Amino acid sequence: MFKILVVEDDKNLQKLMTAVLNQNGYSVLSAMDGLQALEVLDVLHVDLIICDIMMPNMDGYTLTDTLRKLNNNLPILMVTAKEDINDKRTGFLVGTDDYMVKPVDMDEMVLRVASLLRRSRIANEHRLTIGEVQLDYDTLTVSRSGKSILLPKKEFYLLFKLLSYPKQIFTRQQLMGEIWGMDSEAEERTVDVHIKRLREKFADFTEFKIVTVRGLGYKAERSL
Repeated sequence: MFKILVVEDDKNLQKLMTAVLNQNGYSVLSAMDGLQALEVLDVLHVDLIICDIMMPNMDGYTLTDTLRKLNNNLPILMVTAKEDINDKRTGFLVGTDDYMVKPVDMDEMVLRVASLLRRSRIANEHRLTIGEVQLDYDTLTVSRSGKSILLPKKEFYLLFKLLSYPKQIFTRQQLMGEIWGMDSEAEERTVDVHIKRLREKFADFTEFKIVTVRGLGYKAERSL
């Protein structure tokens, strides 16, 4: 079971987030500010943090910056009371992974948490092997028989995502949200273009293929 740390000084919101996350199968820890969060992280494993920005003692920016300087790369979903581009810029610069604005839509929060956890799992695996084919997340390369193909970042992430969950169908919207980000202004057709390029590049690979599921989206099938 994934453990999520909710860092929020509003007790009512903290309780609501905890209840919703528990209902969705997560184990939830809580802290009232960044200092308490660091104390929790010193003794317990956490898979993801949901963190408010404005808090006493240590705010969300400082907490995130502290963790990143300690090379702690667990996903962080930052929450703020106002939709200000400067807040978002600061948040992303210190290392947050995603962003939500209050009042928090609980359904959207659950979707973003699931997306961040899946993305984190893939990133932490770093390498995927299918027969003689190896996908290396760190170098964005696909290798077979001593030859390597370097892919553009989005193409690699898309291929890695599909092959990490063989036979699972992903809608274009799901792929857009996880590869390009839920706030991306790119059109869903962008997914089709990237799929077409991947098919062309790996047309002679028998180890896997990308299948179109009419009316739904795409899935990968592995022969090994």
